Amino acid sequence: MKTKLLLVCLSICAVLSFRFYSGSTSEGSGHFANGDGDTLIIPGEKHFKNMKMLTNGGENAEAYFSFDGSKIIFQSTRPPYDCDQIFIMNVDGSDVHLVSTGKGRTTCSYFFPDGKHILYASTHLGGDVCPDKPDHSKGYVWALYNDYEIYRALPDGSNLQKLTDVKGYDAEATISPKGDKIVFTSTRNGDIDLYSMNLDGSDLKQLTNIAGYDGGAYYSYDGTKIVFRASRFDDPAKLKEYQDLLALGLIRPSQLEIYIMNADGTGIQQVTSNGKANFGPYFFPDDKRIIYCSNQDDPKGRNFDLYAINLDGSGNERITYGDTFDGFPMFSINDGGKKFVFCSNRFNAKEGETNVFICDWVE
Repeated sequence: MKTKLLLVCLSICAVLSFRFYSGSTSEGSGHFANGDGDTLIIPGEKHFKNMKMLTNGGENAEAYFSFDGSKIIFQSTRPPYDCDQIFIMNVDGSDVHLVSTGKGRTTCSYFFPDGKHILYASTHLGGDVCPDKPDHSKGYVWALYNDYEIYRALPDGSNLQKLTDVKGYDAEATISPKGDKIVFTSTRNGDIDLYSMNLDGSDLKQLTNIAGYDGGAYYSYDGTKIVFRASRFDDPAKLKEYQDLLALGLIRPSQLEIYIMNADGTGIQQVTSNGKANFGPYFFPDDKRIIYCSNQDDPKGRNFDLYAINLDGSGNERITYGDTFDGFPMFSINDGGKKFVFCSNRFNAKEGETNVFICDWVE
């Protein structure tokens, strides 16, 4: 069965490729497939051990640890919802429960460092139903929904508070481990740039101002740097194409490189230079390397794997070796990165499913 691309997070949080695989686990059981964690690990994946499949069915993506390592927050399209909503579960896959409103489309959730609040973006104030999918008559594009705003809530989803309230797309928010700043993506200035703000939405600062898409940002563990994905255009025709699509609320994600910068937006440096679709970067616990998702080894651009790279762009190492999608990597924060969570199409019971996996990380 041929691999195909599908977008789980239409707010440009992901590109997912799908392929049918046999085998599954029971959601919430945290059991190894076939009783042996190694059966979920593909040959060549030397950094993984004791892998568990935490979800079983639906489209599950962007799974991130709480700062104490006890829970995972993620977005999922599953019955009875027609598009992504936010859920929380324990790290063993148990106690999966909805924490968003169940209305509109949500994306890009994250825990606050103190564990007393959660963060996510939602379109629910723009309407109860899922927003329309992007117009693919213009090719493979992602949609930037203007109804997306960023919200803070209690861990059970109550006491929802809006942190952004500006016309345009506001999403892709994550929080510094220092517990002082939120970084997010916005189209409020007519381009797609990164901004920071305090945890209550105050002290807004624009961090990037180069024409092109800047998004999907994460802080380093020490809070001094930010890693993100971006598109840049040396060709005026390509820049115009980007700007014309942006005017329609669309973006074509075929070429994205990984960049780092200081937390205040200074000192931008390009990390990858492969001309492919690179996204979902996250710092290693020592802040000396980055793990990210890329289709760099697939000439057709359909298969996405995880890679590790030094901050200066050297030492690129392939981490996963499946022929489907592996992405959204994150190391646990509370124990120096002993645990690793990611989302994958591997061993799906049905075509089009993406599930959450957790394992031990081995250097």
